[in-house]
Amino acid sequence: MTPMASAGATSSEHDLLDLDDELSVEARTTRDAVCAYATTELGPRIADWYERGTLPRDVAKELGALGLFGMQLNGYGCPGLSADAYGVTCRELEAVDSGLRSLVSVQGCLAMFAIHRYGSEDQRRAWLPAMATGEALGCFGLTEPEAGSDPGSMRTFARRDGADWVLSGTKTWINNGAIADVAVIWARADDGILGFLVPTDAPGFTAREITRKLSLRASNTATIVLDDVRVPSPALLPGARGLKCVLSCLNEARFGIVWGVVGAARSCYTSALDYVGSREQFGRPLASYQLSQRKLADMAIAVTHAGMTALRLTALKQAGRLTPVRISLGKLANARSAIEVARIARGMLGANGVTLDYPVMRHMANLEAVLTVEGTEEVHTLTIGHAVTGLSAFR
Repeated sequence: MTPMASAGATSSEHDLLDLDDELSVEARTTRDAVCAYATTELGPRIADWYERGTLPRDVAKELGALGLFGMQLNGYGCPGLSADAYGVTCRELEAVDSGLRSLVSVQGCLAMFAIHRYGSEDQRRAWLPAMATGEALGCFGLTEPEAGSDPGSMRTFARRDGADWVLSGTKTWINNGAIADVAVIWARADDGILGFLVPTDAPGFTAREITRKLSLRASNTATIVLDDVRVPSPALLPGARGLKCVLSCLNEARFGIVWGVVGAARSCYTSALDYVGSREQFGRPLASYQLSQRKLADMAIAVTHAGMTALRLTALKQAGRLTPVRISLGKLANARSAIEVARIARGMLGANGVTLDYPVMRHMANLEAVLTVEGTEEVHTLTIGHAVTGLSAFR
């Protein structure tokens, strides 16, 4: 097997507990279609994109043609698929690269979800069909230079001026920010935190791509500056008021990460398994040594446990019982497990593990960012701590 061929491996031989037997028929069909596309069309190109620090805009149209944007939403060109269908989509995309899952997450679970849940009928009709096909891209303007894990401290401000709103402030680490057609911007107003739909060609709106990244390089990340950007009253998302609305969008994206990192971990595990099975040292395959088998067993257990967590959270989501603390537990546990698998796999590949000829180091670097996005380790840890003790350590 060539180094890159294992990047998206999804053979049942690596599913030691047959977890995919628990998927719905719809999810299995989706899994097979996404895996085939990701392995044949994206896998051979991803290392080059990562090295060049880019993700071609046409990829969004390809993903849209497959129906992957807003796939869990209903109407307006969205197919309304099941939670497990969305989950395995994230898994198969992130098995190739976290940047691909991030593109789908930001588009569908942040920007489109915010419009679908909190927008007006006119806003939904204006944006969602084009976003579902990938013809239009969205971003989610929340994080600020001085307000990352504490969105309640945001400084971006929206003031009324006649029939318009005027937005001023800076957002940073915004995925899709420099390629988006519309931005969901969260701002503080006199009556609380509000959400707005801001066309990115509005006067005063500028987006500068962040280029010196060592993680998530195959994705677009930007700093957005809002310099007295004037938007009409219909730009306000009528249902988007308060931090609960913000967090509801983030929780949709976190659910995708719970599944996605399973794919990244699986890719690292199968790469290491293939490598030690074919490389000989001291006259024997590396896979025949006890230390190698111990590491492989540990990785197999970690991938399996992460998959079980994803399935359980999916069952809770479909039953309407998926709470924020449960999402925090899943995101924290699975991201930690995935990066540990990546680190073990990198060591097993030796010096080859740090090259782009294999996916392991790329996944490991990406997972460093995934540990932080949609809530840092610390935030999710304290969320769980609050749940088990009844005492908040945030303030």
